[in-house]
Parts: sequence; structure tokens; C-alpha cells
Amino acid sequence: MFVGSVQSGCSNSPASSPTDNDVTQFPITQPVLVIVGPTAIGKTALSLELARVFNCEIVNLDSMQVYRYMNIGTAKATNEERSSVPHHLIDITDPDQEYDAERFVSDSCKAIHDIHAGKKIPLLTGGTGLYLRALTEGLFAGGKQYPELRARLKARLALEGSSDLHKELVLYDRISAERIHENDTHRLIRALEIYYGSGIPWSKHLLLQTEEKISPRFTNILQIGLICDRKVLYERINNRCSSMFQAGLEQEVRGLLEAGYNAELKSMMSIGYRHMVNYIKGIWNQQEMERLLARDTRRYAKRQFTWFQNIDNITWFNISDTTKIRKYVAGWLEEHR
Repeated sequence: MFVGSVQSGCSNSPASSPTDNDVTQFPITQPVLVIVGPTAIGKTALSLELARVFNCEIVNLDSMQVYRYMNIGTAKATNEERSSVPHHLIDITDPDQEYDAERFVSDSCKAIHDIHAGKKIPLLTGGTGLYLRALTEGLFAGGKQYPELRARLKARLALEGSSDLHKELVLYDRISAERIHENDTHRLIRALEIYYGSGIPWSKHLLLQTEEKISPRFTNILQIGLICDRKVLYERINNRCSSMFQAGLEQEVRGLLEAGYNAELKSMMSIGYRHMVNYIKGIWNQQEMERLLARDTRRYAKRQFTWFQNIDNITWFNISDTTKIRKYVAGWLEEHR
């Protein structure tokens, strides 16, 4: 039986307690603007336009754009675009370093504080719904990472197999065990990691988070979601994938591999990078790689949209309604500044 470092009496507060080093404490009362939507819908162009019109600085809300050396596959704003409007949380960590929602909350709060101190408006934009929810609603205690526990669980998985670990999960968290198949080793390990690390089953964390009344962390926030016709979005995605090849995605991935960044890294397993790795290794030919990349990007866009639909207080606009969006933001700022 695995013996973890169970922490009894672990708090279920959605946010960690402020420390002396915190630059921002909630609630944040100054204006914050958010632009979200699925990949390739046009968030970058719109955010740059709004930033110039309303004196904003952009805060990255994409889990992949935090990594250095990964530019083409993550569709970062160009150097020219970043020089015209200040950007935050881009190129802040190496591809072999862990980056998660907890760190994003800390980094984004500092960026928001700095932007407000400079008398400008933070404009958060990207496609990672988990990061937005963590920032606006808080991280429940089970969201914490326990790398040492996870490493020990992975070692046990290799030795004992997933069936034994799944039986163990049944003992401590039957509800999670019922929704996690024993072959879903990623979530199986995560569920055990949460239990042993926090002393509370994952299922109970989720229940408490749902039931708890959370005070607003932002009292002056406007969240805009972008939509468009599915056919139009899929055409944008196909064009995005083609432009990545032309821009040199293969050379970028080869450079990462030659620099020693393992193909099994979390960052290298992301969409675009894992596809190109399989092409470089000869697992797929170019035609198959391009087909699967476009397919998986479309599927990812659907998951993104589902994430954002489950976040409260997002006002949705068609990406073609830029004039309407601009007027809406202007009216909100006039009312809330």
C-alpha cells in the first residue's frame, strides 16, 4: 500500500492565503478586460486593435505561449506586434520547466498589478479556459501539484500496473474511481496524487468547490467570448496549419530536439509539436501529419469552446462584429472607470 504525505485538515479555500510577497490581493476593483475563444478565431488581431484603442497592455492567457523557443506552433504575436503593444507572460519559461494554473494565477496577478500601476488596462487574451477559471474563481486545494508523489505513483504504475492502482483508488475515492477507467493512467495517478497530497478525495474537492459561495475576485471585469460559423472556423484552422508549415514549424521542432528538449516533455506533446515529431521520426508522412494536425486542432477548438461555455459572465460576439465589440467595450469602460 502506498504511504503518502497526507496533510490532514487541508483548507478547501479556492485561493491560497495572501503572503507578504503578494503584489495583488483580491478583490481587484480596477478594470480588467478579457478576450477568449477557440484557436485561430482571430483573438490576436482583435486584442491588438482593442489594446491600441483603449490603452491596454496584453496579458497572455495561453498555456503554450509561456514557453521560449516555441513560436510558430503556438501562434505567438510577432515581434513587431509585441513592440507596438506591451505583452506579458510570453516567453517566461523553458520548454522543460513545469508551468501550471497555480503559477499562472501568481504571474498574471503581478502583471495586472503592474499594468494598473502604469495607469493602463490589462487585456487578458488566449484560449486556455482552465487558466481563466483559476484566476477568476480560484484554485481548489486539489489543484495543487505534488511532483514527488506523482513520481512515486508513476514508478508504482510501471511495477504494479494500473489495475492495482485503480483498486486502491476505489478504497479512498470510489466516486472518482467510477468515472476514471483503469487505463486512463493520467487521471488515475492524478486522483491518487490529490488524495495522498491533500488528504481529501478529488471528488470531494470538486463537490466543495461547487457548493462553496465564492466572493468575486474581480469586481470590474468584462469577459468577451468570440464565436463564428463552424465552417469559417475550420477554414481558419486549416489555413493556420498550412501557414505553420510555410513559416518553418519543422525547423523549429528540429531545433528544439537538437537543443535537448525531449519529445516526451509536456510542452513537446502539445498540438503541432507532437505531430511534427512523429513526422520527423518517420512515423507519419507529411500528408498524414498535416491531416491529423488539422483534425486534432479542430477537436481542440471544440473543447476550448466547451470550457468557455461553462464559465459564467462571458458575453459572446461573432468575430466579424468588431465595430459592435469596440462600442461595447467603450460603453463598459465609460460606465466602470
